[in-house]
Amino acid sequence: MKSTTTVLVTGGAGYIGSHAVLALRDAGLAVCVIDNLTTGFRFVVPDDVPFYEGDISDANLIARICKEQGVGAIMHFAGSIIVPESIENPLKYYHNNTAKSCALIEAALAAGVAHFIFSSTAAVYGTPETSPIAEDTTKKPINPYGMSKLMTETMLADVARVKPFNYGVLRYFNVAGADPQQRAGQATIGATHLIKVAVEAALGKREHVAVFGTDFDTPDGTGVRDYIHVSDLAQAHVLALQALLENPEESMTMNCGYGRGFSVLEVLDAVDEVTGMKIDRHLEGRRAGDPAALVSDNSRIMRTLDWTPKYADLNTIVEHALAWEQKLTTLRP
Repeated sequence: MKSTTTVLVTGGAGYIGSHAVLALRDAGLAVCVIDNLTTGFRFVVPDDVPFYEGDISDANLIARICKEQGVGAIMHFAGSIIVPESIENPLKYYHNNTAKSCALIEAALAAGVAHFIFSSTAAVYGTPETSPIAEDTTKKPINPYGMSKLMTETMLADVARVKPFNYGVLRYFNVAGADPQQRAGQATIGATHLIKVAVEAALGKREHVAVFGTDFDTPDGTGVRDYIHVSDLAQAHVLALQALLENPEESMTMNCGYGRGFSVLEVLDAVDEVTGMKIDRHLEGRRAGDPAALVSDNSRIMRTLDWTPKYADLNTIVEHALAWEQKLTTLRP
């Protein structure tokens, strides 16, 4: 895809945002990045991508970036993402994820940006009564993280009704893996994502993996999640942006997942298989705000976008995460 539109990626030095930057560049699109580097890493942003260190709520900075770079679309990844922390510190999540998103949307409108892709989450569904989960499933978040994202979704829908503006909301299930070429991956210190934690344990960076909850109503009692490779997810963002550019009167909300779930124990078994070793597992109680199962109905994205996942295999996801983790120690400044 070629376009004269420059895409501003917020949180582009973070895990998913950095992969979106790569996917956009691979598609021939001009990209620029804003990140406050609170949880992101400058070294995952290619040297030839214009980079601005700053906050998305800084209206003057957003205005300057949009003017300097000719921004016509925004992909918004910046925010806080840890569910248990959101329960302990809800105002942090409403500030970082909702209030700052409001400021960003306002600045985007002021700059004439007409297209907006938002990084949302399956947490907006809470504990759904049916599985797999379709987009029209009732939204009842059970933690401030999910609610903070749902509030931003609502803002986007309200704005699009009255402004020349369209949006794509992509609700992620569990994102994992790393760029197959090892150009980017998850670099967060103390990350809580299961596959990241498990490969760290396999490499001796952690002593064990905690399994939170063994009494869920699932086949083996542990939580079931729909894991999606981060590079497949990034490609979905590029295709969603293309759809927004081609149909400026239409917006979309889509689940991003493979439509299949794996339990915590199944994931750890896959890591054992890939690494050829046995990870030490500590069985612990449930964490607040964790539903038993989150599996996507991905039929909407499959029929709406020309999206063909390349890495929909659990062992492949683990292999790429492991390769990145092995490389990571040489990349840290």
